[in-house]
Amino acid sequence: MANSAKKARSYDPAKVRAALAGQTEALRAAVRELCARPHAEELLARPTRLGEWNVRQLVAHLGFCLDWLPHHLDEPVPAGAAIPLVEWPGLTRTAAEAISAAVIEHAEGAFAGSPAEVAKEFDAACDLLLATLDRPEAADPARRFVIRFGPILVTDFLVTRLVETVVHADDLAAVLELPAFPHDRQALAAVTRLLADALAHRVPGGAVELRIPPFAVVQAVEGPRHTRGTPPNVVETDPLTWIRLATGRTSWAEAEGAAELTASGERSDLSAYLPVLG
Repeated sequence: MANSAKKARSYDPAKVRAALAGQTEALRAAVRELCARPHAEELLARPTRLGEWNVRQLVAHLGFCLDWLPHHLDEPVPAGAAIPLVEWPGLTRTAAEAISAAVIEHAEGAFAGSPAEVAKEFDAACDLLLATLDRPEAADPARRFVIRFGPILVTDFLVTRLVETVVHADDLAAVLELPAFPHDRQALAAVTRLLADALAHRVPGGAVELRIPPFAVVQAVEGPRHTRGTPPNVVETDPLTWIRLATGRTSWAEAEGAAELTASGERSDLSAYLPVLG
């Protein structure tokens, strides 16, 4: 059954923490391997597909994402409703410049050392996050936490860390020309679902059914909602292709040309609504 954009999807706190721990360890191994390569200094200076960021800045951003919760979990939370998780992807667009400035500063500070020192700094960020995930506050489904956009439930924030770690692990794999990154399966599932829900939230409707087996099915785009039989407008793709489309790493034309998605029906082209994450 297609997921309704009106009903918020829930995420199991224990599964989210386990997925983030698994994805963090996979990233730790990748950064260690990168920093141990003979030409690691050259690799850290290599450009990425993220505009002006190089690999050092990408690794610094990942470290920044991992240690945000440990450094801010105990800060006071103002009154007010928590930000719905499905709105987070759209809100990130408003902070792109501030985030980029913070990353550059982090890369020129804590992550400015030799490759061995970069690996050590990233290890420290991983260890700090993993220790924080074991705290009862991180497991409390009612616990709120403050980010730049306002209060958010801690579990929802951890889902946003899954987005960061999955998306940027894929960026790292691309620049290092790795055949594939060993993403945690539950992390990949959560990211696929959130970005699909974000599309349905941004462009509500029932005219197009987006299928991303085995993790998500949503309906989006204004028009009649389909309930039985084969929908007239269907898009189907795999999780990683969807994540790349939803984050602007791949264009609709590129994915379609590479046979990484199928789109049937006169309203099935979703390119006008992508990316959903800035």
